Amino acid sequence: MLDRIGNQVEPVRAAEGWLHEPIIAPAQLIGANGMRLGADKKLYVAQAFGSQISAVDIESGAVDIVSPADGAIIAPDDLAFDSRGNLFATEVMSARVSAIRPNGAVDVIASDVPVANGVTVHQDRIFMSEFRADGRIMELHADGAPPKVVTTGLMAPNALSMGADGHLYFPLVPLGEVWRVNAEGGEAEKVAGGFDIPTAVKFDADGTLVVVESRSGAVTRLDPVTGKRSEIAKVAFGIDNLEIVPGKGIFVSHFTDGGIVHIDGTTVKTCLRGAMLGPFGMTVSHRGGLIIADGMSIATLAPDGTAKRVAMLLQHGFPGYIRNVVEESDGALICTNSAGDLARYRPGGETEMIATGIDTPMGLIAAPEGGWLVCEQGSGRVLYVDRSGGINVVAEGLDKPAGLALAPDGQLYVSEMGSGRLVVVVDGAPRQLLSGMIEPHGVAVLGEMALVVDRMAGKVMGVSRRDGHATVLASGLPTGSGAGRRINTPPGITGLMPGPLSAFADLSVLADGRICIGCDGDGSVLMLSRRH
Repeated sequence: MLDRIGNQVEPVRAAEGWLHEPIIAPAQLIGANGMRLGADKKLYVAQAFGSQISAVDIESGAVDIVSPADGAIIAPDDLAFDSRGNLFATEVMSARVSAIRPNGAVDVIASDVPVANGVTVHQDRIFMSEFRADGRIMELHADGAPPKVVTTGLMAPNALSMGADGHLYFPLVPLGEVWRVNAEGGEAEKVAGGFDIPTAVKFDADGTLVVVESRSGAVTRLDPVTGKRSEIAKVAFGIDNLEIVPGKGIFVSHFTDGGIVHIDGTTVKTCLRGAMLGPFGMTVSHRGGLIIADGMSIATLAPDGTAKRVAMLLQHGFPGYIRNVVEESDGALICTNSAGDLARYRPGGETEMIATGIDTPMGLIAAPEGGWLVCEQGSGRVLYVDRSGGINVVAEGLDKPAGLALAPDGQLYVSEMGSGRLVVVVDGAPRQLLSGMIEPHGVAVLGEMALVVDRMAGKVMGVSRRDGHATVLASGLPTGSGAGRRINTPPGITGLMPGPLSAFADLSVLADGRICIGCDGDGSVLMLSRRH
């Protein structure tokens, strides 16, 4: 059995005296974006934040990888087939569009197309949209011939569809509107407004337009002639795209969790279960559960195991691509993002920037003084950021610091990705506690043990804080990309979510001593507890 990135699933093994159990089951996709039905009747799904394309059997739910996470295509966002079997994929973070040929070869057919996002094919004509201010609609060519600009000056056009009237229809996401333009070129015009973050449109067989609204989760039918609209269904927010399958209904993708839902008439059911995009940084909430920084969203996990998304990237005020989070006593969230910011955020509100310009922030914890400690991986430092945004260096000379934890006695433990060590900070400098790990990430403290996730080894180590003696508490964990593989790191999007969008595998200790482990390899969260 293979996991979502094509690695053989290994059994998780806990050390003697310990038990493990899943609290969030694995996902089968690394987020879910554009979708197209292939000639083989499978649903092909782009996974921008996993750099992968997979094919889903909508009858059995079986998933096969078409373009792997360590392959030639990076951050695919939308897909379309032509009559010859070419599969076109926009590479949203690489400013290009590629074709997977029927023989498996991959060719770039367009470059220098910033934030290439939506793509559609009509009578073997290829059209693409750029998701940016002053975005363009382009006509591309399967042989890589120079593209033609259909129209320009659009505010973040997304996934598009050809109407029977010869016009291309597309949402302008930030404006909440659907627009159209003649496929031969000209000025674009507004069709309808008042949508709640519309991210994609597709025409049904009866000539009506189906619009997915990401913030509300509404799937809406729109008559482009009369403007009449009706709600087909409402699903969880964070939806991205859709595909209409004749005789089967509508399939809707979620970029937040990689889930796909199936709408058949008035019935909504799960086609593929979602889980986490990461998970990345985790913290224990004041209510006893977890808060999870999941890149494109923030999730909570209640003590009873119920997971909930509380905010997502496309919502106004969301603080970017989130790598780590801690909670304030008043419920506000302190977040780090891929842009190098430390920010205060309440879901539904505005982001307040505390500090900017941090060079690749990784681990984040609250400090007793009232500020925060941050691993600045790019400079090899641990920083203390006070509540007014002032920054002091706590430790330097570290080799790609990743995770950190503060013990009750004040000892600061930091993992070094570069050296494979766990160190304790003494007088501002690292002192080795454990070496020989492959890629250590998250760190926590449980009594007299320091805990660390060796992400690429798939292990959690328990290390004596007194003498450095180490025990493997759990192995076979679905973290990282697996031995011998280096999957593509999404390069990010300038201005929207600067990259690289590197992963972070974390762990947190609940008040009762149970250890929660974020497994970014398959999107699950595991619980490790002592056997009674």
